[in-house]
Amino acid sequence: MTSKATAKKMYEYYTKQIDRLIEAQEALTSGGVKSYTLGDMQITRFDMSRLSKEIEKAVEMQSKYEAIMKGKPVRAMAAIVPTDK
Repeated sequence: MTSKATAKKMYEYYTKQIDRLIEAQEALTSGGVKSYTLGDMQITRFDMSRLSKEIEKAVEMQSKYEAIMKGKPVRAMAAIVPTDK
């Protein structure tokens, strides 16, 4: 189980990561640059789908840690569909 203090740090990390990813996306879509470097990741306009997946992943992780900070359950709940047999 992740502590609230750790969850807060991870939430802040993913918030910054989302900002950097969106900045890269904006730079690439505006046509101002041909490639963008994030840490060890080199991104070009041809990698936009990869970049979108990275943003989605970061948003999911940010939401997970936000839920932990607020004391909400993290696991996704599945619906039970009754069937007649």
